[in-house]
Amino acid sequence: MKAMILAAGLGKRMRPLTDDCPKPLLPVADKPLIVHHLERLASAGFREVVINVSYRGDQIIDALGDGHHYGLSIAWSREATPLETGGGIRQALPLLGTSPFLLINGDVWCDDDFRQLPRLDNDLSHLWLIDNPNHHASGDFHLDDHGRVSDHRQDPRLTYAGIALIDPALVADHAPGTFPLAPLLRQAMAEDRVSGHQHEGQWVDVGTPARLQELDTRLRQA
Repeated sequence: MKAMILAAGLGKRMRPLTDDCPKPLLPVADKPLIVHHLERLASAGFREVVINVSYRGDQIIDALGDGHHYGLSIAWSREATPLETGGGIRQALPLLGTSPFLLINGDVWCDDDFRQLPRLDNDLSHLWLIDNPNHHASGDFHLDDHGRVSDHRQDPRLTYAGIALIDPALVADHAPGTFPLAPLLRQAMAEDRVSGHQHEGQWVDVGTPARLQELDTRLRQA
């Protein structure tokens, strides 16, 4: 299985830290944030990773190269301007192929080791969900007792962790260009083709300088 790391965002919420450095290269416990993902993927047995880049993309490519230093082969999907999650995946499909792949937002940190992944079977996606953090108290989706994910407004609602298994068919029929992934996920949910599970471990949305510092402190104390 291949993995895709989303790394094309502008990092506006992280300014001024991202004025000269793209968010994926911001240091956390003495290594770039994205390297934590690469090392975890390599440890789980992944060998091929696709990374989309746009803002200061050359800096990211120069820093990581072809991935051999991490025991990986990295393929780069360049975006002239950020295409959002759906558009970024759609453009990268020639690199990803037709089999399901693991999708990871580049600006999250999670302690899942990715060694045991669920099967999609007839589903188009499987989502990692977490307890709602303080900065997103309303949550995103409902997870029922059978592991099915829906957009129903009943409690409990959980927050999408920015990690998912994706069948390329989820986006393959969409026209290329800039578009979000969430509407396609909601349509798949309406068709009962999205599963999920609640991740009980540690997770951080590294979306602000303060949360970046908190994660750095946590990992240094571990």
